[in-house]
Amino acid sequence: MAAPKISIYSLSDLKNNTDDALPNYLTSLKFKQSHFLTDVRLALGYSAVVIAGVTFYADHKLGWDATKYWTLWAVVAYFILNGALTYWIWGVEKGKIFSGEINDTLSTLGLRLAKKHSKVSLASSVSKHKPIYNLQVRYEKQGTEPQTLKISAPFTKWFDSDGCFVATPFQQWLASEIPIIGEADPKKAASSTANKESKEHKAHEAAVSDARANPLQNAASSSSSARSRKAKRAP
Repeated sequence: MAAPKISIYSLSDLKNNTDDALPNYLTSLKFKQSHFLTDVRLALGYSAVVIAGVTFYADHKLGWDATKYWTLWAVVAYFILNGALTYWIWGVEKGKIFSGEINDTLSTLGLRLAKKHSKVSLASSVSKHKPIYNLQVRYEKQGTEPQTLKISAPFTKWFDSDGCFVATPFQQWLASEIPIIGEADPKKAASSTANKESKEHKAHEAAVSDARANPLQNAASSSSSARSRKAKRAP
């Protein structure tokens, strides 16, 4: 099945599709996603809806005089829950799209010794009118201090000109930039590093080739630079 196409001019579509792809990749690497943040958000939202629904039903069945006291407290509770929900989304989640952990089994000579517990959370963002995907990463390996880093890349790195998402370059970018993901997927990390080295090597070869192809131009440029330096030193 062909990959779905989106508008490459819609930052929200680009971000949302990328956000959806990130958890799928990490869970395929045996990262266990925590749904605690989502569960709390849903609980707050649904609680407010239930209070509103029960209040409406009671008012419809019993009338205003019988329910006005309870309606007052229901309205107060509704606004408290909505305030808590707003704070949770903007103050706690802060754009987090993945929070989870991974257990790596340490072994030597074919013997399993212990499990290495690591945690990671990622929050994404975009700036207005800038097609750049920003990730704020926080990860912690067992027995070490938490580490934070910020990485960014243009959406064109993993979206083609038709608006189709291409998973491989996106996964290579994550594996090469985030150590804890690179350890879980060393092949993607290595292939990304190899691609960078190949591009640098090609650029160096192109520069050398241009220098060899235009020796007279390079000589004239060097001569002009030398005359310019002499003129500056002259009294």
